[in-house]
Amino acid sequence: MHIPDGYLGPETCGVFYAVMLPIWVRASKIVKKTLKAKQVPILAIGAAFNFVIMMFNVPIPGGTTGHAVGGTLVAILLGPWAASIATTIALLVQALLFGDGGITTFGANCFNMAFVLPFVGYYIYKAISRNAPIGSNKRVIAAGIGSYVGINIAAAFAGLELGIQPLLHKTATGQALYCPYGLNVALPAMLGGHLLAFGWVEVIATALVIKYLQKRSPELLEEGRKN
Repeated sequence: MHIPDGYLGPETCGVFYAVMLPIWVRASKIVKKTLKAKQVPILAIGAAFNFVIMMFNVPIPGGTTGHAVGGTLVAILLGPWAASIATTIALLVQALLFGDGGITTFGANCFNMAFVLPFVGYYIYKAISRNAPIGSNKRVIAAGIGSYVGINIAAAFAGLELGIQPLLHKTATGQALYCPYGLNVALPAMLGGHLLAFGWVEVIATALVIKYLQKRSPELLEEGRKN
């Protein structure tokens, strides 16, 4: 799902940086105000978890990769704003040190994986679990569904962003200047890989961690419910 440099036009990159800037500012303020001191190590672990799970990526047609993200899990534990910060940090390290995702496309990658994914996944989890007890299997199911929907909505946005580039940026002869794949390739490629494979990796990782925490550290889930 990491979009590399050269696949989005400068206008598209600029729009997503402009969209993400106020989101980063708001997320920083909310996390600074609401995150407790004992939760700070969890935020660091969440960023590390996102970083590691995203490194297991597989190239797919359409110019990018498919992988799990872990954003919904962090959102369940710390809230979606904290998950946005954690995922942004992981994406920044990957882009700067490993060339996984571009610098020009950093805003777009963060919009997809550090904003859309954790917020969609978190609020679906909240809607399904509602007032279920911390140890209820309903919370495990809700976490799995939220993580699956969240990552696939994020993948759809990535496919859409890539797929519209040939329409936005092309030469007089019709040759694409940036991503050469239209919506008919980029969108099915992104959604197909995540619906069939990577989304299920996200489900399994999220559900297993929630189930483990229910037994070993339910207080972490209790804190997360207050966010």
